[in-house]
Amino acid sequence: MVTSRDVARLAGVSQMTVSRVLQDSDRVAAQTREKVLEAMREAGYRPHAAARTMRTRRTSTIGVVVADITNPFYPQLLEAVSTALKSAGQRMVLWNGPDGAGALESLDEGTVDGLIFTTVTEASAQLAEAVERGEPIALLHRGLDELDCDQVTTDNTGGGRAVADYLIAAGHRRIGFLAGPELPSTARHREHGFRDRLVELGQALDEFLVVPGGFAHDMARAAMRGLLALDDPPTAVFCANDLTALGAVDGAVSAGKRVPDDVWVVGYDDIALTAWDSYDITTVRQPIAEMARAAVDLLLERVEDRGLAARKRCFASELVVRGSTARTPAV
Repeated sequence: MVTSRDVARLAGVSQMTVSRVLQDSDRVAAQTREKVLEAMREAGYRPHAAARTMRTRRTSTIGVVVADITNPFYPQLLEAVSTALKSAGQRMVLWNGPDGAGALESLDEGTVDGLIFTTVTEASAQLAEAVERGEPIALLHRGLDELDCDQVTTDNTGGGRAVADYLIAAGHRRIGFLAGPELPSTARHREHGFRDRLVELGQALDEFLVVPGGFAHDMARAAMRGLLALDDPPTAVFCANDLTALGAVDGAVSAGKRVPDDVWVVGYDDIALTAWDSYDITTVRQPIAEMARAAVDLLLERVEDRGLAARKRCFASELVVRGSTARTPAV
């Protein structure tokens, strides 16, 4: 295995000079630094991670917490986060669970430099305590107004309003809604935006056509079958996320109905499956790659300076029209 001594001999410098280059010390001349770096590349030298951690008190590792990795939205989000971290020279460790307790323990133990939470609710007491202590934590996708920490979200309220505008402009009056769970901010904001805009347009939701529940395919499939079995079924159904929309489409097909001929379906998130020909679902897109880069940038800045004021970034959402609404353009 190549050592720093080998690099020093190859570069014609002392081992102390190699150590200073590894520590990014300003006590090394530019020409000498380049000579050492070239020797590292030529020899294939890789600094020992544990030793680097002891020198810098940084692990170059970021923890990421999700609640349900089986939801196809999260692998897509994680890929974007992983890409952003890799570009920043960081590694990623993943926790899959509703509260992220293990991740917070790793932060306390110093095995990660910071944490990105993609799924949080007001019930996350341990998270709130960690934020209160000033730990380097960023929220991505789901935000919490109550937490004074860095947060990156999209305009979920505006997205819900855009769906309401679209369906009403297309002439729909019997509109169903497959709601998400009550706790996540994403579900609440999408529902509030959708409901409030329908009221403004003079077409308040018929509560008989609203099915509360969760972000689950089976629940949505059964709910859609129930709505379409009504004597006066909805002509369009808005789903609180794309996994729910996939279940709604399956429910319609299993009930012998055609999408979009018998019922329109709109989702939210723009996961990859919604663009597949078999589904072709109209949805609201979140700019996932841009959000991931913003969250990583904010968190790494926080790792370096915990005294920074909390920052919040909210990205615009975009209605993407596809076949599940007959490719009817938005007005």
